[in-house]
Amino acid sequence: MITSDLYQEIVGGLTSNKVRTGLTMLGIVIGIASVIAMLAIGVGAQNSIEESIESVGSNLLTVRPGKSQGPGSQVRGSSGSANSLELSDAEAISGLSLIENVAPEESGKYQIVINGNNTNSSVAGTNASYLEVRNMEIENGSFITEQHDLKMSKVAVLGPSVVEDLFEDIDIDEVIGKKIKINGIDFSIIGTTVEKGGSGFGSSDEMIFIPLSTSQQYLSGSEYVSTINIQVIDQDSMDTAQVQVEEILLSEHGIASIDDADFSVMNQSDIIETASSITGVLTMLLGAVAGISLVVGGIGIMNMMLTTVTERTREIGLRKAIGAKKADINKQFLAESIVLTFIGGILGVALGWGISYVVTAMGVLQTEVTWYSVVLAFGVSALIGIVFGYYPAQQAAKLNPIEALRYE
Repeated sequence: MITSDLYQEIVGGLTSNKVRTGLTMLGIVIGIASVIAMLAIGVGAQNSIEESIESVGSNLLTVRPGKSQGPGSQVRGSSGSANSLELSDAEAISGLSLIENVAPEESGKYQIVINGNNTNSSVAGTNASYLEVRNMEIENGSFITEQHDLKMSKVAVLGPSVVEDLFEDIDIDEVIGKKIKINGIDFSIIGTTVEKGGSGFGSSDEMIFIPLSTSQQYLSGSEYVSTINIQVIDQDSMDTAQVQVEEILLSEHGIASIDDADFSVMNQSDIIETASSITGVLTMLLGAVAGISLVVGGIGIMNMMLTTVTERTREIGLRKAIGAKKADINKQFLAESIVLTFIGGILGVALGWGISYVVTAMGVLQTEVTWYSVVLAFGVSALIGIVFGYYPAQQAAKLNPIEALRYE
């Protein structure tokens, strides 16, 4: 059978019953569109989580009191470790060669009041390095300085969400110089931070920053810090810096083994890797669930082709009677199935791309259509055409020409 004849037979076979062909193709279109859209959403979610973690700080190590039991576990407090980090620990860490900046932090929830408006916000006592360590920027005014910390100044820097809660009718540019009460104590506002958005790891937009010495003296009454934020000089030095931090803290605390440590060091790279691993598995799961619809679509194609074989039994018998070979009949019906899935694949890719674009345009999630999802969709589409078209084609090719001509 020459190519032009095969083309004419395929067109004739698929257009003889347009409604049935369209409905059969619809299963493939929906299946492939689902796979592409689901994978795009999964990849977008993975990128969003990674960006959120990275936005917390550049090359960040975080030291907290208590011993971690492993990735994803809660930090447990060992004997006497509920308050195990002091300012001297941060000073010792700052002397390491691989460390760029160190920002100790003492945080807690306090009631904030101004002109009758009040809210409960996280108040973080810290130093001037916090801004760079946590990758933050100032919108108006200035951040805490070393002089503020030395003098125990009652000054505060507000996140944009706090400004909105406390100053509903005042422009954010006008809050500098105003006073707020934190736990009943007056603080002067010296700055506001640039909005960063929530990260799932605590948003700086909802925090108030004051000097560490002020927080320890007037709010917590404690000499301990709750977190030590550490900025490493570069990404490649993260693991080495983590080991050095652990060693110097063990020495400072008089502990012989890391297994007995009363602190835990969290590596930002490990957090990103763990989060990426989890979202990668979820993306594969989404793709697998969507792939089930492709199998359903393939079964629909096989059902249609079997029906077509039955309807065209006399035609097949006539072709065989005038010299068509078994391979020609096989090729004809298999080609019809492949063309059907190929066209469905193109439409499915276009629909999946469109769904991903709409999701992004609506601001639900920043999706990303990857090249491998498109290749996968076309590959699966072709495979479905061959697998589910092979049996009906074989059935057609096996028909006895005499019996086929007699078929009513």
